[in-house]
Amino acid sequence: MLDRRFSVAPMMDWTDKHDRYFLRLISPNVLLYTEMVTTGALIYGDRQRFLSFNPSEHPVALQLGGSDPAALALCAKMGQDQGYDEINLNVGCPSDRVKAGRFGACLMLEPKLVADCVAAMKSVVQIPVTIKCRIGIDEQDSYEELHRFISTIHAAGCDVFIIHARKAWLNGLSPKQNREIPPLRYDVVHQIKKDFPTITVILNGGLKTLEQIEQNMPFVDGVMIGREAYTNPYLLAEIEKKYYSTPESIATRYAVIEQFIPYLQEQLAQNVKLSSMTRHILGLFQGQFGAKLWRRYLSEHAHKSGAGIEVMLAALNYLDEEKAILSR
Repeated sequence: MLDRRFSVAPMMDWTDKHDRYFLRLISPNVLLYTEMVTTGALIYGDRQRFLSFNPSEHPVALQLGGSDPAALALCAKMGQDQGYDEINLNVGCPSDRVKAGRFGACLMLEPKLVADCVAAMKSVVQIPVTIKCRIGIDEQDSYEELHRFISTIHAAGCDVFIIHARKAWLNGLSPKQNREIPPLRYDVVHQIKKDFPTITVILNGGLKTLEQIEQNMPFVDGVMIGREAYTNPYLLAEIEKKYYSTPESIATRYAVIEQFIPYLQEQLAQNVKLSSMTRHILGLFQGQFGAKLWRRYLSEHAHKSGAGIEVMLAALNYLDEEKAILSR
C-alpha cells in the first residue's frame, strides 16, 4: 500500500524524469508524480519518451489527461505495464489548451463522465486509480456541488482524492493566476474528509512550510506539495526528517549534489543537455550562503554548447567554501 501522507504535485514542464530523480535523492519516501500526459500523446506519440522513468523514482505515479473512457483505460494499462505505482486523472488543470481538449478542471462539470473514466481504468488495472481536482469551477463552487462530485466518483470506485483547495476560473484567469488569485479554502477540504471518512483525502495548494503542513495534517490523510517542492526542494528533507527518518540519515545538500553527478554524467553521455537537468536544482541551496550566485552561474552557463559537469562544480565555488568539497 502506498504511503500517501506526502507527495509532490504533477507540474507541467517541471516534474520530468530528471527532476524526479533529483527529488528522490532528497527524500526516499515522498510519492512523486509525472507531468500530465495526454491520452493522445501516448496513443499516437512517442510512448516510451512519455512513460520512461528511472527505477529509483519509485514510488511514482502517472498523471493522465483525457476524457474518453476507452482511451484512458488503454493508457492506464500502458502505465501499469511500464511499472507505475498509481494512475491519476487530471480534473484540475484550468488552462485553455486543456479546456479545449475537454479534460482538466472543466470535467468537474461532468461528474458522470469522470465516474465512467474511473470505472474504465479500474477495470483494466490493479494499481490505484486516483483523482486530482479543485474545490469547484466558475460559478459551480458550492460545497453541495463538490460533495456531489466526490460522491459520484467515489461510487465508481475511486478511493483517493487529491484536492487543490482553490476553485478554478476557466475564463478570465491564466493558469498562474488560478494558482494565486482564488482564495485558499482548506476548511472545505477538511469538511470533505469529515463527510467521507473512508476515502483518502490529500490536501494541495499553497503549502510552503513544515508548520503549514503540521497544522493541516490532523484534518486530512496527507498533503501534496506543489511549487515549493521545486523552488525550495530541500523542504522535502524537512518532511523526511520530521515524519520518516532520523536526522543523521538525511542527505545534506552537498551529498545530494554528489549523488546527482553520476546521473548527470550518464545523461550527458546520451546527449541530454546539462541545462535540462540543472534547471531543476537551482533552488537546492535556497536560503544558504552564495545561493543567488549558484543559481546565476548555472543559469548563465549550463545552457551553453558542450557544457558539462565542470559547470556545476564551478557553481559550487560560490557556496560556503568550507562545505563545497566537491569543487576541490
